[in-house]
Amino acid sequence: NKAAHEAGHGVAISASRFGSAGVLPISWAYVKLMGGAGLTEATKSALLAANYVASRLNEFFPVLYTGESGLVAHECILDLRELTARTGVTAEDVAKRLIDFGFHAPTLAFPVAGTLMVEPTESEDLAEIDRFIDAMITIHAEIEQVASGDFTVENSPLRNAPHTAAAVVSSSWDRSYPREQAAFPVPSLRQDKYFPPVGRIDGAAGDRNLVCSCPPLEDFEN
Repeated sequence: NKAAHEAGHGVAISASRFGSAGVLPISWAYVKLMGGAGLTEATKSALLAANYVASRLNEFFPVLYTGESGLVAHECILDLRELTARTGVTAEDVAKRLIDFGFHAPTLAFPVAGTLMVEPTESEDLAEIDRFIDAMITIHAEIEQVASGDFTVENSPLRNAPHTAAAVVSSSWDRSYPREQAAFPVPSLRQDKYFPPVGRIDGAAGDRNLVCSCPPLEDFEN
């Protein structure tokens, strides 16, 4: 309205004029603190981590793009499209299942639909990278369970992921796989487990069913 416009002097008052003011100082501080030698070492670590992930997982999830020497740069794209065509398990199913292992999913469906782009960076240590690799190999085994008919994709721990604590302890558990597989797909999770507060939702519902929260048009008449 007119009063808010005047108070903001014609400039949006909910955002910075030129974007986030913290972006450049953070980047500058990182570069200055690391120095040339530190940045070189960090880059080497990032490249090594990405190629380690790619080499360990390639037999389970083919790496989509590699150079002439078979190596990747600082990230690797895991191709799930053949698995999806064969079993119905999607890259989104894998992304949601990773939450049960305590991981935020890698980049989903970019730059190629039906894939996961893994970028471990220089900040992840070997133990954490190995934990991620073990999770992905375990998830591949669950995809093969769908392929072999142990359960349908609709009734799989992949499609029903992530599993909340409330769902796992419910007395009305009626799924085609045991509670242990839902909550503890690898033994280490029995000692260190993250339970998500919310289970699977229709993530695209809000995009496809827009609800206007704007003021009524009458407010703009004057």
